[in-house]
Amino acid sequence: MNRAKSGSGSGTGAAAGANLLAVRSHNTALVLDLLRTAGTAGGDGISRLELAERTGLTPQAVSKITARLRAEGLATEAGRRASTGGKPRTVLRLVPEAGYAVGVHLDRDELRTVLVDLTGSVVGERGGPLDLGAGAEAVVAAVAREAELLAATRRPGSLLGVGVALPGPLDHTRGVLHRVTGFPEWDGFPLRDALAGRLGGVPVVVDKDTNAAALGLAVGGESGSFAYLHLGTGLGAGLVIGGSVHRGPRTGAGEFGHQVIQLDGPPCTCGDRGCIEALCLGAVARGDVEEAARVLGAGAANLVGLLDIDLVLLGGRTVAAEPERFVRGVAEVLDARARREGAAEGAVPVRVAPGGVRGVAEGAAQLLLGPLFGRDDS
Repeated sequence: MNRAKSGSGSGTGAAAGANLLAVRSHNTALVLDLLRTAGTAGGDGISRLELAERTGLTPQAVSKITARLRAEGLATEAGRRASTGGKPRTVLRLVPEAGYAVGVHLDRDELRTVLVDLTGSVVGERGGPLDLGAGAEAVVAAVAREAELLAATRRPGSLLGVGVALPGPLDHTRGVLHRVTGFPEWDGFPLRDALAGRLGGVPVVVDKDTNAAALGLAVGGESGSFAYLHLGTGLGAGLVIGGSVHRGPRTGAGEFGHQVIQLDGPPCTCGDRGCIEALCLGAVARGDVEEAARVLGAGAANLVGLLDIDLVLLGGRTVAAEPERFVRGVAEVLDARARREGAAEGAVPVRVAPGGVRGVAEGAAQLLLGPLFGRDDS
């Protein structure tokens, strides 16, 4: 692997951040989230009184929670602020370096890992080629090695865990892979437990690449209901409905690439024919970006019609190579559909998802950070 970026520091960082995970409770998560947003939205922190007002908790409850967070090293005083009466209020803020999470994007042909602090800011990044077909042992060893190298740049014991995002289908709850399209040998492999064992018990969460990216976008500020369409070595969708990632009871939601839109069309690696993934990637292989975008737009129109979502976001390496042409092509299909239906509010907007090629890896890190801040969809 070739190091792209790395923060400085010392220690191994391989131990799980058990203390940080132990502080997690509903009320504590509410306070932590407000501390996080108060510090990352250009503010100088937040007072205990403000925390009580915004959470609905009593001042006594807030004082107990913040005292515990300070003792754990998660919160610290950030100065004083003048009040309208009485003595100045003490302002608190989150300590970003109190804990870290590793996010892993395990694609069919490459591996990208990021290290993020408690605010979600990337403080280290690594990446390089990897063959998903090299076998479970080799792949798990490579992922563990990259995670350990990033964690080693921080103090020991500050690692919350590792989030891994890769192509589905898979079982998010158990961390077990199903028949990854094109790689049937992974069917039934317990990736979560195998990686946790290799990392000495560090918490590991596994999810589809599209779900992880969608979670990262939702945490990053995208609101409402939207679809994230990821076009890289394959094609899939991450769905956010009402602000939460929709996985379905079997993590089966979002298998966007394998909707058949051309009966008796070209064969797909999934075993079916005429799948949108086969049609779209086939057009890309021929260099026909306009056709690929048109096919992607047809699939996006199906999603819009089925789910009545507010926004379509595009991402993945293939989109990143020609972002304007893909946005334009998908938007044209959605515009045409809106005109046919006489939609008074116009077509659902389409744009490129922020985050670029590391958006999936950053979202994977949020699989660990999300629960700490009360994101129950992670």
